[in-house]
Amino acid sequence: MDRALATALTERFGSTLLTPVRQRFDETEIRVSVADAIETLRALHDETEFSFEMLIDLCGVDTGEEMQVVYHLSSSRTGDWLRVIVPGIDRSAPRVNSLVSLWPGAEWMEREAYDMFGIIFEGNRDLRRIYMPDDYASHPLRKDFYLADDASRSPAAGVRNMERVGTPVDATRGTTLRKSPGA
Repeated sequence: MDRALATALTERFGSTLLTPVRQRFDETEIRVSVADAIETLRALHDETEFSFEMLIDLCGVDTGEEMQVVYHLSSSRTGDWLRVIVPGIDRSAPRVNSLVSLWPGAEWMEREAYDMFGIIFEGNRDLRRIYMPDDYASHPLRKDFYLADDASRSPAAGVRNMERVGTPVDATRGTTLRKSPGA
């Protein structure tokens, strides 16, 4: 772990950190509450001691009990990477503040998290679907998203029907064989 970064994070944000600073793989990780997220991220961006000027990624997480937003930051001054996890977002009404004012590129990342998880980023001026059709009613990466055949499937039923390979019942030889363009 980058002990200097861990010490600086603990000294600056100690009272707002939900867990001690951790090292996970090649990144240092902190957890802050939804209420402290914007203030913490703004300090990480603006204060010269940290200078996390680049938002590498922003993603949603659905644990089944709560929603989370994870921010991956990089400092061009020190070369440090930091993962900031914001847990405790209500699954029934997932809302957090937008970070577009700090990192303009967050707009598209927030749109993706909205589209896939239903997390609403307050202040994002263009929060609309990015992958799914506008009239699509669900969010495909949520734990409560079910495929069409999931309702009838028991936990030990094996392969789902839509994953089975086979020929449709009404197929004819002409519809199942492809002809090469030159044939």
